[in-house]
Amino acid sequence: MSSSTPAVPDPPTPEVAALESELNERRAHLSTTIDELVTRLSPQEIVRREVESVKIRIAEATRTPDGQIRTELVAAVLGAVSLVLVGAGLLRRNRS
Repeated sequence: MSSSTPAVPDPPTPEVAALESELNERRAHLSTTIDELVTRLSPQEIVRREVESVKIRIAEATRTPDGQIRTELVAAVLGAVSLVLVGAGLLRRNRS
C-alpha cells in the first residue's frame, strides 16, 4: 500500500516568479486605471469640469491678458441684455 502524503508543489522557477510578479503589477495598474476612469466619468466630475471650463472661457473673454476688464465687451453685453429686457417688457405690455 502506498502512503498518501500530499504532494508538495515545487518551488516556482524564476520564469514563473517573474510572470507572477508582472501579472500582479499589471493587475494593480489596471485597478488604478479603472478607478481613475470611474472617477472621470462620474456625473458630478463631468459637471465640475464643464463649470470650470465655462468660468475660464468667460474670464478669457471678459479680461485682457494683463487682467484688466474689457469694458467695451462688458458694456456691449449689458446693452444687449437691456434691449432684450426692454423688448420683452414692451411685448408683454402690448399683449395686456
